[in-house]
Amino acid sequence: MVWKADNVWVQNLTTCNFLGGSGNTGNEIWWDGGDNRTKIGGHGLIGSYLTATSTFFKGEKSAATYGVFTSHWSGGTLNQLYASNFNDSGFYIGACQQACDQTLNHAWGEFNALGYSGTNSGGKLVVENSQFDKNQDGFDTNSQNGDDPPPQNGACPHNAISPITHTNSCWVFMHNYVHDNNNLRVPSAGGAAAGPVGTGISISGGRNDTVMDNRFVNNNAWGAIIVNFPDNGPPCRGGTKNSPILGKGSCLYDEWGDHVIGNTFTHNGGYGNPTNGDFEQLNFEQHPSDCFSGNTDTSGSLTPVSAQLEQKYPVCTASAVDPNLNVPFLDEVLCDSLINVPPFGCQKGDHYPHRTRVIMHPLPKGLPTMPNPCAGVPSNPWCRPKALKGHH
Repeated sequence: MVWKADNVWVQNLTTCNFLGGSGNTGNEIWWDGGDNRTKIGGHGLIGSYLTATSTFFKGEKSAATYGVFTSHWSGGTLNQLYASNFNDSGFYIGACQQACDQTLNHAWGEFNALGYSGTNSGGKLVVENSQFDKNQDGFDTNSQNGDDPPPQNGACPHNAISPITHTNSCWVFMHNYVHDNNNLRVPSAGGAAAGPVGTGISISGGRNDTVMDNRFVNNNAWGAIIVNFPDNGPPCRGGTKNSPILGKGSCLYDEWGDHVIGNTFTHNGGYGNPTNGDFEQLNFEQHPSDCFSGNTDTSGSLTPVSAQLEQKYPVCTASAVDPNLNVPFLDEVLCDSLINVPPFGCQKGDHYPHRTRVIMHPLPKGLPTMPNPCAGVPSNPWCRPKALKGHH
């Protein structure tokens, strides 16, 4: 744990079997900015060539929870990471408002409930050149009434324009390979257990996020989904309290302003349930629209519901548009997440897999290791030329 200590580097480290239980346990590598609900507590980090995994599973109460974790933190780079066998997520960046200012690059998350989870993490945040596969749900970012302060908003601070997207969206998921996230034989507990199996990426109550130039392959429910996040309880910051649709005590985090552009989809929607396919969307309130453009399916045409979204919302608009209640899709997401809210939820003929057992996987061979830090460096107390070896 790096506790509120700015600009700490952690490199070339493997961690294993830091298990959950009581208190703040279960996180393997953690930059922790504290639990102040309104302030960032840590600034600057570098994490590289980090591996986090677990080999032990007896039950969810003792399972390892998170691999590489940053919270209430602003600024930094995470590069060349691997995480597997966690019952929440392999990687987590959260509770950093619109000041995350972090990059996750060359990460590989597999055999987790969620390959990545990011609650209330926005502003400048880039996830790129990474792979998420064989998880229950490949990648999930969301707004939630917790890990304060919500919501998850990827808009650039101070109305700036992103040099990557050339829009006001600074939260960017790009150049990633998201495939085969159909795995229910993984540890899975709490909210992560509701991650819809067979989904490549889920944006739940997220706003102004950009998903661009990625490959989504063999995710049997959907390649990408954009949905709201129904929560409850006080204080409901950044959400709709007592939503007319959800009722008293609810806290609805609707989504808007999300961009899904230039992605390639292959063999998604294999479960064959209604709306399963390349990508889908729903929301409950009037807000600025999402936009869908330039996406392709290698079969030659997008799945029908995805093609309809491209036709209806080719450009994001600042003015409010009518909600997309999309009841058939709502039924399928609830069914896939094992949530039943009559009359919504599983419909006759729906079929999604159910968990039967947990399988823990060993580390893959050939993970990259850190280059020799002494290469090309003049002789010093830490780095000696080869000719001096044995003559200390």
